[in-house]
Amino acid sequence: MKKVTGIGGVFFKCKDSKKITEWYKTHLGLDTNEYGATFEWREESEPTKKGSTQWSPFDEKTDYFNPSTKDFMINYRVEKLEILVEQLKKEGVTIVDEIETFDYGKFIHILDGEGNKIELWEPSENKE
Repeated sequence: MKKVTGIGGVFFKCKDSKKITEWYKTHLGLDTNEYGATFEWREESEPTKKGSTQWSPFDEKTDYFNPSTKDFMINYRVEKLEILVEQLKKEGVTIVDEIETFDYGKFIHILDGEGNKIELWEPSENKE
């Protein structure tokens, strides 16, 4: 079973998320929105299938990355999230929360071997 299929997003803490978003828009040309920037692309093996990667700055005081103390979090795109979570539990991986479902996919957070919080995302088929 394929576990990770790509990077779904890069999230990082900063002193002023609005100011840094504007900096990236002005100096690097990112097409930004209230959440950062979304990079859209197509699957190489299935060019009709769209995908996206999210870039998002967060306020330095956010607790969204907890229990990790790091200033970043990576979102990995996965397939069959429920099956993967069961495998990870059997392997002793720390599962931070429960699977949440939104119209754009399912999410769960885990910790890696050094305590970095990781977000796993199974995109909805109809949204990409």
